[in-house]
Amino acid sequence: MKMKNIFILMIFFSIISAAQVIKVKSGIEVLRENNFKLLEGKRVGLVTNASGVDSKLKSTIDILFEADNVDLVALYGPEHGVRGNIEAGFKVDTYTDEYTKLPVYSLYGSTRKPTEEMLNDIDVIVYDIQDIGCRSYTFISTMGLVMEAASQFDKEVVILDRANPLGGIRVEGNLVEEDFISFIGQFKIPYVYGLTCGELAMLLNEEGMLDNGVKCKLTVVPMEGWSRDVSFEETGLPWVATSPHIPHNYSPYFYVCSGIVGELREAFSIGVGYTIPFQSFATQWIDGNKLAEKMNSYQLQGVIFRPIYYMPYYAFGKGENLGGVQIHITDYHDVELMPIQFYFLQAVKELHPDFNIFESESTSQFSGFDKALGTDKVRKEFSKNYKFDDIKDFLNKDVAAFKELSSKYYLYK
Repeated sequence: MKMKNIFILMIFFSIISAAQVIKVKSGIEVLRENNFKLLEGKRVGLVTNASGVDSKLKSTIDILFEADNVDLVALYGPEHGVRGNIEAGFKVDTYTDEYTKLPVYSLYGSTRKPTEEMLNDIDVIVYDIQDIGCRSYTFISTMGLVMEAASQFDKEVVILDRANPLGGIRVEGNLVEEDFISFIGQFKIPYVYGLTCGELAMLLNEEGMLDNGVKCKLTVVPMEGWSRDVSFEETGLPWVATSPHIPHNYSPYFYVCSGIVGELREAFSIGVGYTIPFQSFATQWIDGNKLAEKMNSYQLQGVIFRPIYYMPYYAFGKGENLGGVQIHITDYHDVELMPIQFYFLQAVKELHPDFNIFESESTSQFSGFDKALGTDKVRKEFSKNYKFDDIKDFLNKDVAAFKELSSKYYLYK
């Protein structure tokens, strides 16, 4: 009798577990199910990287190349290249894809926007990249620049949509200011924008956010089965590292927690160069136990901080013993991500009153920090007292208005 009850319980929990996985079809799978009709009779260029795969991990490059009714003639590689074999920040020029023998035009080399020569042989340019839902991640900048070039040279753009791993509800951060437009802040959107890449493309196109307000001929191939409150884990789709330091489907959350402080490259480790990229704050002179106690005293919702000590293999602190905290997110729905790194700076200041990372009069060393934030106002205000409360309202000032604006472009409930 006991064995029978155990068996019933096993079946019950397996059903519950299965029910938590929602079968989502990405844009490439929807396109394929419709026999690629959208691309028939057209010369096709493809912007993609290693994350552009179907649910069986087959590359979109190979899917389109092998389709009988698709004429794939060119590839375009963002940062990290079309097959994900190029290190972050490494710039390359045109090369030939080893498998397809197609030309690969680099969009992270001497040019970041496709030139007329790059687009001469195509009619439509397809974009299929897994994004992470954060403004400073460069793939959406590439997408926007591709849209601008397509408008300039009269080419169609097709976005194969994918799930936002941060979901479609969370919005955090201020809009980028005009003087801080950069490749890590290409558009006037919040740091966390709560849209899929397809929805974002529609917003950029229709709200005049592309250069000089241009519009391209845009088609989005929506996913099937996705909704705004679905986590990536629940989609049933495999996660392919979108870049070397975003190895897991939960990595985008930590990227938002620490990536801005990570721009202070000569001061702290955020786990890049160790086994927990974006999941820690550490340096040579911090007592991890005291820092964890201080940060936990703030009682931030959905997150706990654990003392940690480690020796990075590369990047900041290579070969040195560092102390600090590891970020443990306990509730992915309720945690506020952006504030965590500012509470870290606040905690360090409270523990080390002489600490002043922003004391230099030269702002050039803070350029990446300000560009990631889309303003220098946050740094200037925060550095007065090192209190998160001093910048909280500024970081939140654009959230409600952007949510209202962006909701016009929702493809999913």
